[in-house]
Amino acid sequence: MMLTRRQSLALFAPLPAPRRTGITLNEDPNHFFVNRRKQRLTRESIRQWVDQYANTLVDELVLNVNAMRSSFPSKHRETWFTGFDPKAGPNQELLQPLPPSARETWFDWIHCAWQANEDKLDLYAIWIPEIRKQKLSPWLSIRMNDLHNVDQEVHPLHSSFWMENKQYRRVQYRDEQRDKGLDYTHKPVRDYYFRYIEEVCERYDFDTLELDWMRHGFHLPPGKEDPKILTNYQIEVRKLLNLWQRKRGHRIGLAVRVPSTPATSLKLGMDALNWAHSGLVNYVTPTNFWRTVDNNMPIDEWRKLLPKSTTLAAGLELGCNAFPASVATGNKPWQSNSLETARGSALAYLKMGADKIYLFNYMDSDTTLDNPIEYPNLLKQLTNSSQPRRHVVTYKDTWAPGEQPNYSLPVDLQPNRYATFRLQTGPAATNAKVRLGLTNPNVKVRLNNIELPAGNPIDALKPGPNTTLYEFKANATNPNTNLIEVTATTPTRIEWVELAIS
Repeated sequence: MMLTRRQSLALFAPLPAPRRTGITLNEDPNHFFVNRRKQRLTRESIRQWVDQYANTLVDELVLNVNAMRSSFPSKHRETWFTGFDPKAGPNQELLQPLPPSARETWFDWIHCAWQANEDKLDLYAIWIPEIRKQKLSPWLSIRMNDLHNVDQEVHPLHSSFWMENKQYRRVQYRDEQRDKGLDYTHKPVRDYYFRYIEEVCERYDFDTLELDWMRHGFHLPPGKEDPKILTNYQIEVRKLLNLWQRKRGHRIGLAVRVPSTPATSLKLGMDALNWAHSGLVNYVTPTNFWRTVDNNMPIDEWRKLLPKSTTLAAGLELGCNAFPASVATGNKPWQSNSLETARGSALAYLKMGADKIYLFNYMDSDTTLDNPIEYPNLLKQLTNSSQPRRHVVTYKDTWAPGEQPNYSLPVDLQPNRYATFRLQTGPAATNAKVRLGLTNPNVKVRLNNIELPAGNPIDALKPGPNTTLYEFKANATNPNTNLIEVTATTPTRIEWVELAIS
């Protein structure tokens, strides 16, 4: 539903443009407890978490408060420690659905959360004023349909609402993860989430509320993705925030995370362009879902279609994988970005018109860069174009029903056949290398129609392919976009493509 201009002006106050090109960083709802599970938290140890983000590129700290369960003691849904017995040990009833090898870790982190609550330590009540003190902006984020571990009907992460209301699941006739999401065509589902949003507003004084529609990204039944449903929901949330603006005495923004292209977003019922033009949201983050960063999002198209007043953030997921079934360095099924590959993504998207880089799953331990020592440098040097960067061919991992997935890799080349790869690479450079993961190195490589010298094998890189990596030296690159052509002289398989700049 498109609002009239008068309705928009009456309901929704405009928000100022972002202060600078910087980072918006998401902290997930249980990471802090999981990675401090052997500690008894104190107010000071909680407060200190914010210190690492002061005086960095980070402008907004996004505090995610829920999966299916809540990270704070909620009146409307279970908390991590609902049903937890601190005296019963790892084999208690709550943890029985877990494999025995995982129960001790789960016991420790849930105990950490339970103990914090017993000690009357509320992460968000401590963090929000501290974030402001450090001259950053505190956000809260709500996952609108979290589906972790739904392959099991009973699990310590699940809410009773999800377990007891199978009639409200998105698809009744299949058993895939995304089919088990709650269906927003049902009023009880909408009300269930809205009550939680109301509680978050009552409990905390934040700058911006984010509705995370990408956890897990599927909210309406196939063929019934009427955008009016989620648009009307956005209207009600914006009205609620307007009430709290008056109570709090400051503006409250509304942000959304949505699929990586305007077309897929709309086909899944998330009409982000309409939301922005109607004044419902002031911050939009197109993003991939999980397995890999999408280095081919049409950020330039988003920028042209969104109002100039809307902050556009390019969402970077932690993963860096070349295609859905790719095998990473060391024969691993998944790998994370390095500082250099994250920088490549960020610089390309800033050049395409992004106002911000949004980091999801880039946290300070475990769920972080492959080399955690680089984390402080990520926060301070992510967008430094004078530092090394790698631009990697990845893929889009979220498609609406009926859309045809399209992956650039892998490619099996026969003699005299060729493949082309177009990369968004940001600022031009004078020292570049094309790197290819090949089963046979007998190929000719061109960068922007210039043939490169024969390549040489190099040591495995992280991230990288499990196949041998070959490097082809190049000279100057184009600004913004570069084209790599690979022609086979003998049969070969291409499993990795990147342009590295140093």
